[in-house]
Amino acid sequence: MALLGVNIDHVATLRQARKGIQPEPVHAAAIAEQNGADQITIHLREDRRHIQLRDVKLLRATVQTKLNLEMAATPEMVTIAVEMRPDTVTLVPERREELTTEGGLLLSREMEPMIKELQGAGIEVSVFIEPNMEIIKLASRLGVDAVEIHTGHYANLTAPAEIKEEVERIHKAAKLVHSAGMRAVAGHGLHYHNTQALVALDIFEEFNIGHSIISRAIFTGLAEAVQAMKFIVE
Repeated sequence: MALLGVNIDHVATLRQARKGIQPEPVHAAAIAEQNGADQITIHLREDRRHIQLRDVKLLRATVQTKLNLEMAATPEMVTIAVEMRPDTVTLVPERREELTTEGGLLLSREMEPMIKELQGAGIEVSVFIEPNMEIIKLASRLGVDAVEIHTGHYANLTAPAEIKEEVERIHKAAKLVHSAGMRAVAGHGLHYHNTQALVALDIFEEFNIGHSIISRAIFTGLAEAVQAMKFIVE
């Protein structure tokens, strides 16, 4: 049975469109948790385009399950994370001009001190990377706790043969993650029609899904949208 992390960034995106106070991400987190979410995921971007620092503070004080903070691998963000103490930090690539995270993080040995500092503060460290065997091996050498495999390429495919090939590549990568003693997580571009194939692999411990859940919630409500996705990942 896999866990479901619900990314609520786009609740904040809607709020920031008017620079107002509604809708409130902390309310979305509460609804998600009450309806099956095992984790709340947020991305505090350097340009603060959606989630704000005050959201992180409020969510840290109120989330009853786990809080996963996605962030760039920068000294500023490490300082914030050490102060806020989320349960998990997921290091992700970040470019100011991108609409959403594009591709996996380019890991390097230079990130090791940041990883150790976060872990020293009692924070689990995950890295958001491509299903690439060499990068996964580097993640293991750096001592991270979890690997979130970027599923964006898989999500964009439409040809059955290509989808099958990518699922096999993801499966092979996830098996290496497990064999190296790290948690295997999947995320990016997953929705109500393409998540099942990855659930069927029975290897991922957690799925982080946001855009499709918030999009569905516009029509059905957030409670139903979370319940429906929870049913899929279980």
